[in-house]
Amino acid sequence: MKVEQIVLHSGHSSSFQVRKELKANINNRWHCHAELELIHFHQGSGTQFVGDHIQRFKAGDIVLVGSNLPHYWRYDAEYDESNEQPYSTVIHFHEKFLGAAWLSLPEFRLFKHLFDSAQRGIMLKGHEHPIVVDLMAAIYELEGFNRLMSLLTCLHYIANIKSPCVLASVGFSYKHSENETNRLHSIYNYTLKNFRNKIELDQVAAIADLVPSSFCRYFKNRTGKTYTRFLQEVRIGYACKLLVENEGTIKQICYESGFSNYTSFHEIFKSVTGKTPKTYLQLHGVG
Repeated sequence: MKVEQIVLHSGHSSSFQVRKELKANINNRWHCHAELELIHFHQGSGTQFVGDHIQRFKAGDIVLVGSNLPHYWRYDAEYDESNEQPYSTVIHFHEKFLGAAWLSLPEFRLFKHLFDSAQRGIMLKGHEHPIVVDLMAAIYELEGFNRLMSLLTCLHYIANIKSPCVLASVGFSYKHSENETNRLHSIYNYTLKNFRNKIELDQVAAIADLVPSSFCRYFKNRTGKTYTRFLQEVRIGYACKLLVENEGTIKQICYESGFSNYTSFHEIFKSVTGKTPKTYLQLHGVG
């Protein structure tokens, strides 16, 4: 998918940008930007795309996205018609926002390692790292020197987390022509709108204006995975949401998520999550 390049402006009063996102799907595109992005989701859930990684996100999640790493957060459709709007705190900063040489100083080498790791995306759980949650709230409220110091403290804390959850695969890179922007974005949107129903290969191939055999090669070449696997990951992500929210029996959730075979659902669920649906429920204190 060709990435939409976004240019961000910090203004004259600050070396970086912080804001509240108060509207669902405000950046409803697969996009990237030169600045790193640190985002904390306060309310809302949906499907998260970071590089070639796809999974569910929910309130409390925190993600650090590296420079020019493609990303896209698609909130669940229910928020388009709900009065309970999702919102998040978003911080954007350039890698060299303190000058060209600061990362080469011995005291800041840990930050350079963090920014390098962020090229794959780093995900944290807010309940496991309340310090990050509090610091991001402070960054939004403070001004001037105190705001800057809070950002550095927040990044320093994240840099010291042992074995953080990285998202995109090793060696992920994205270099494609502009003509592919709408094509792959349309495939993603079509899938997210229709995954609970049966999707025929010729239907989704037609969205990309390709015959099925060419579509399969195209999707695998551009994303690193088959369309079947992509669709399975989207469906399993939705099933996980329903399981945690206790929205029915495992069999009911299987069919509600777009699967037509209960046995296959179990096998695919374990291959994607590493756990059976029953174990997943137990780990989340449901059932």
